[in-house]
Amino acid sequence: MGKQHRLIIFTFCALVLAAPMSFAIAASAQDMTFELDDVDQAKPKATKRPKRRRQVKAKAQTAPPTEEVAPEEETSTEADASADAGVIGELAAEQTSLETDYKAAGLKEAKEEIYAVQQIYALRLNRWELAPSVAFTVNDPYVSHPGIGAAFNYWWTNVLAVGVNFLWYQGLENESDLNFHVRRSTRLGVPITEYQFGAHLNFTYVPLYGKFAMFNDHIFQWDAYVLGGVGLMRTRPVPVVDPEFRHFDFDFRLAFNVGLGIRVFVTRYLAVFGELRDYAYLEQFENLNVPLGASARQDPNTWLSDSSTLTNNVTVQLGLTLFFPFSFDYKLPR
Repeated sequence: MGKQHRLIIFTFCALVLAAPMSFAIAASAQDMTFELDDVDQAKPKATKRPKRRRQVKAKAQTAPPTEEVAPEEETSTEADASADAGVIGELAAEQTSLETDYKAAGLKEAKEEIYAVQQIYALRLNRWELAPSVAFTVNDPYVSHPGIGAAFNYWWTNVLAVGVNFLWYQGLENESDLNFHVRRSTRLGVPITEYQFGAHLNFTYVPLYGKFAMFNDHIFQWDAYVLGGVGLMRTRPVPVVDPEFRHFDFDFRLAFNVGLGIRVFVTRYLAVFGELRDYAYLEQFENLNVPLGASARQDPNTWLSDSSTLTNNVTVQLGLTLFFPFSFDYKLPR
C-alpha cells in the first residue's frame, strides 16, 4: 500500500471520530446557562456582534441587577436639579420681595385656617326659638283674615323642633267689596266666617341648608323647612242671609295645618322667615234658606246648614326669629 493510500485512510478515520465529538460539543454549548451577573461582568473581545444568537437563561432566584446610570443620564439629572433649584430660588426671592412690600405699605398678611367642609353658621341644637309674625290670607276673595301671631319652638336636634304657634284675628278682619256687590246684583248672600284666634301644636323639620351671596359682598346663610301640626280654631259664621234675627257665637273647631318655610340668618341668633301655611278645618256656615213666619225665623236650629264644609285658610306669614341663648359652642369629638 502506498503512502498516498495510507494518508487517505487516516484522514477518513479522523473525520469519523471528530463528527460525534463536534456534535456533543454543540449540544452542550446550546444547553449552557449563564447568570446575569456573569453576563454583565463579561467583556466582549470583539466590537462586532456575533451572527449566531445564543439564548441566555436567567435563574428565577437571581436578584434583579442594579441599574447603573449612564454618564449622559447623570448629566441631564444634574441639569434638571440645578434648573429646579433656580426656579425655587426665584420663587423665594419673589416671596421675600412681596413680604417687604407688605411691610412697607403697613399691611399684614392674613392667616386663617380654611376647611374644605365648613361648620354650620348657626346651630339650632338645644336652643329655644321665639318667632313673632304677621299673617295674610291669600285664598278667600270675600273676607280677608289678617292676623298677628307668635311661635315658640324647642330644637331637640339640629333639624327637628317641636313647638306651638298662636294667631289672633278678631278686630283685624274685613269683608271685601266683592261680597257686597254679589249680594246686591244677585240678591244672594255668600256665607262667610269670622275668626277669633287659632292655637296649634307644630313639628318642624329642616331638610335643606345653604348660603348665597348678595351684591358680591355679603354672604347669608339660609335653611328651608317643612312643618305641620294640629290645633284649635275659634270661629263663627257671619249672618248675611237673615241678619235681622240670626246671630252666632264663637265656637272651637279642630284644625290641621301644613306648610313650607324659608329662613335667612342675619346673625347667629337673628333671622327673618317667610311661611306658606294651610289651616284646614270643618265649618258650619249659615243656612241659606229662611223659613216663613217670625217664630221659625227666630229658631236657632234653622240658622246653620245641615252639613259641615271643609274650609282652608291659606296664609302667608312673615316674621323674625330669635334663638336663645344667643351664643353657642361647637362640641367636636376627640
